[in-house]
Amino acid sequence: MPEKLIRPYGSWVSPITSDLIVAKSIGLGGIQSDGRNLYWHEMRPQEGGRGVIVCYDGQAVSALVPPPFNARTRVHEYGGGAFLAADGVVYFSNFEDQRIYRALPGVPPEALTPEGAFRYADAALDRITQRLICVREDHSEPKREPSNTLVSLSLAGDGDVQVLVAGADFYSNPRLSLDGRRICWLCWYHPNMPWDGTELWVSKVRDDGSLGDARRIAGGPKESIFQPEWSQDGRSLFFVSDRSGWWNLYCWTDLEVKALAPMEAEFGLPQWVFGESTYAPLSRHEIACTYIQGGSSHVALLNVDSGRLRPVKLPYTAIGSLRSHGREIAFIGASPTEFPSVVTLNLASGSTRVLKRSSDLDLDPGYVSAGEPIEFPTDGGCSAHGFFYAPANTGFMAPADELPPLLVTSHGGPTAATHNGLKLMTQFFTSRGFAVLDVNYGGSTGFGRAYRERLYGQWGIVDVQDCIQGALHLVRQGRVDPKRLAIRGGSAGGFTTLAALTFHAVFTAGASHYGVSDLEALARDTHKFESRYLDQLIGAYPARADLYRARSPIHALERLSCPVIFFQGLEDKVVPPNQAERMVAALRSKGLPEAYVAYEGEQHGFRQAKNIKRTLDAELYFYSRVYGFDLVQPVEPVTIENLVL
Repeated sequence: MPEKLIRPYGSWVSPITSDLIVAKSIGLGGIQSDGRNLYWHEMRPQEGGRGVIVCYDGQAVSALVPPPFNARTRVHEYGGGAFLAADGVVYFSNFEDQRIYRALPGVPPEALTPEGAFRYADAALDRITQRLICVREDHSEPKREPSNTLVSLSLAGDGDVQVLVAGADFYSNPRLSLDGRRICWLCWYHPNMPWDGTELWVSKVRDDGSLGDARRIAGGPKESIFQPEWSQDGRSLFFVSDRSGWWNLYCWTDLEVKALAPMEAEFGLPQWVFGESTYAPLSRHEIACTYIQGGSSHVALLNVDSGRLRPVKLPYTAIGSLRSHGREIAFIGASPTEFPSVVTLNLASGSTRVLKRSSDLDLDPGYVSAGEPIEFPTDGGCSAHGFFYAPANTGFMAPADELPPLLVTSHGGPTAATHNGLKLMTQFFTSRGFAVLDVNYGGSTGFGRAYRERLYGQWGIVDVQDCIQGALHLVRQGRVDPKRLAIRGGSAGGFTTLAALTFHAVFTAGASHYGVSDLEALARDTHKFESRYLDQLIGAYPARADLYRARSPIHALERLSCPVIFFQGLEDKVVPPNQAERMVAALRSKGLPEAYVAYEGEQHGFRQAKNIKRTLDAELYFYSRVYGFDLVQPVEPVTIENLVL
């Protein structure tokens, strides 16, 4: 075995380049089955971030959405639930015009909805009346908040759209029983987000397609309901509720609501996007499900009658988009050493098959850092969670007296969670000699409602302290360099990053990806879905404007004294560009080192290959200049204002 070369941490040569990442990687999600074929959604950076629906017919995978069509909806801005597969037909929302199209193999897609300022998502097929029932978001009155309703769309192509349910601020999950006689849906109201409190409603469907009297069967302002699904005989309705403090599975009949397998585990997810699925009814008596416990995902078969949960041993630690498919289940699975992939599990034999990987890279294990679950003490006598990635490179090592720089990653949401499935962007840094700590701070999902609610009224405090305490925990263990602690994050994670850099002196550099710097501006300017989110995280606005100003980095720049790089999409409606631009201007006038990289044609999150590549290279270059090491493997430089070495 060749002797390793000695080079400073951060400067190592790695085969995991930005070119390789964008050339070989796609995003996977939204698995569906129509009983014959399996379908999923691919986000392809190489095609400008185009969303493509593909079909696996048991023999081969083929694309059903040809260019220039882009299967992506902008309902709630975050989208999801952009397509429905049924009876060999795919119905999808096209990003450019937000109309619903029908796609058949070998036939150009046909528009079903009229032109207009409408967006559609999360559809169900009503075979009896030949229509789609879905969520519609109406933007036809720009000066007013968009209205959300459940509507029916005729499949005759005549543009007939009828409102079925209205009155709530938000809707999701319209689902029909197999016989088409009953329908359920979720709704919720400002200021709640769907993980705060939702309502589950059921109604009969009349012969003419109209709905009968609706009945609320679960949920409320303090109970979050997730993914209602009818049993195959239509006699029961399954759903996930956190009424116990944990998202667990329940079953409703006309007589009662029954908990199926009470346990301290999360069978639900924060509904940032439509179409999420964590379980699938296999019969009236059995459900296949995935749940999170201890930060990792597990798959099990649940007997509805006895409540017995039978775990299925699989090599995956991050699992989502679970669906039934004949005698199999399908899901997106990842592990510390395996990329997210579309996987099928044969329930009879227990065998698995990988249908599509998010990356075709065949990585040398010597360059892969497996995420180590850690739990560390934090403020208030609590503990927080994360995954630690040590530097890993089969060809290089650092001088004996050097410790690695640490990149603390703060996930978005903030009510989301990170997992330790193989992520190329993490390995991009660890294979060059960085250590990475991916933090599930208080407020993250996967650890019960109480852990999630730690952030209520405390955004910018609890999340920041947990990131700080995670870094200091690793410093105390002698695993990272205390002088080279950086923090990075996107969206809400960008706010945590900027708040940590501004109000504390632990981190010495940072990277904000479309992050929030002015909470008041966010409360005034953001889109409908999140327009009242900060009521829970900070306080009602403008009544508590004092808190918004006190926690906004833009108002405390006198306390910021370290370099920051900013990345921003210029078409971002969630966190508008002026958030980053004001911060950059202030840093520049103060004489602090800063860099600003903005992208035309990008929204909230980057989807184009050239921009993903540029972001990775620019951030690496930024750290190399700030921390004073030379890159053996050069990348395109980025302009850093006010940097004096």
